[in-house]
Amino acid sequence: MAAKQNARKQKLEEAADFLKRLGFGPRQSNDTAAYSLLACLSLQPEKSWREASNPLIGITPIIEFVARHYGQKYAPNTRETIRDEAVKHFVEAGLLLRNPDDPRRPTNSGKTVYQVEATSLDLARSYGTLEWQQRLAAYLKSRQRILDELGRKRKLARIPVRLPSGKTVSISPGGQNPLIKLVIEELCPRFVPGGMVLYIGDAEDKFLHLETDYLKKLGVVVPAPAKMPDVVIHDVRRNWLLLIEAVTSAGPVDAKRRMELKDLFRGCKAGLVFVTAFASRADMRSFLTQISWETEVWVAEDPDHMIHFNGERFLGPYPDTTPSHQP
Repeated sequence: MAAKQNARKQKLEEAADFLKRLGFGPRQSNDTAAYSLLACLSLQPEKSWREASNPLIGITPIIEFVARHYGQKYAPNTRETIRDEAVKHFVEAGLLLRNPDDPRRPTNSGKTVYQVEATSLDLARSYGTLEWQQRLAAYLKSRQRILDELGRKRKLARIPVRLPSGKTVSISPGGQNPLIKLVIEELCPRFVPGGMVLYIGDAEDKFLHLETDYLKKLGVVVPAPAKMPDVVIHDVRRNWLLLIEAVTSAGPVDAKRRMELKDLFRGCKAGLVFVTAFASRADMRSFLTQISWETEVWVAEDPDHMIHFNGERFLGPYPDTTPSHQP
């Protein structure tokens, strides 16, 4: 038992040292970070560094690996800690790749996986050998090239979105983001011509596009922790503020969400319009019972139409069914 504990302790210390040699600070080379690295390398206490590998692995499997092989148990609610304090920094440094099997998978997907980058794996396998110092020096020297290449690949995978102003922003691939693109490029010119896109949420960057000063002029100050809608558009002509949720798997404007948004934008000098956007009618079908009254629904496959969830406001015949148009 003592031998096993010693092996665990030694491997943990080596992993922390490995991270420090790569330039990670104290917080990203602490025990949690070291355990996370060992899990990503599938490196058990009794294995040598030469036996390191780079399987695809998610946050929950990382927690399970550490508990099974190192006896360190993390509660399920520590997933965010492991992601934010270790894995996220490993990705930014090029040590880990996020979703290499499917770059278009959204960051917040439950299927998100990570993999040790190939040159980083080669470096790890040399740890503790006579080649280590030479390999480390070469790795650190080439790191910027590695980061530039990874950055180029991530940039190519992003989705360009053209705003009504003519400006183009890029959003991360996957999830509801292709639908967000349709909301801005298809809904906006049809129902909010000349509108100002004031906010776009993104899985990788919550405040990817935020017109803070413009919102302040409308009486809106957004606190950082706020759960913003996916898109906010100001209809300048009618002074309406469209709060739009793009739904692919969850999150329509139900009664609770409508109240949340109403409270969040309390004091706004523009009238609030609540919109749920779907890619298709089939997508909308499973959410019909949840959608709140006094809200709108837009379906991308029928972009020229808007569904109004009320009935009373627009009760009456359409122009083509009035007596003057009948034969």
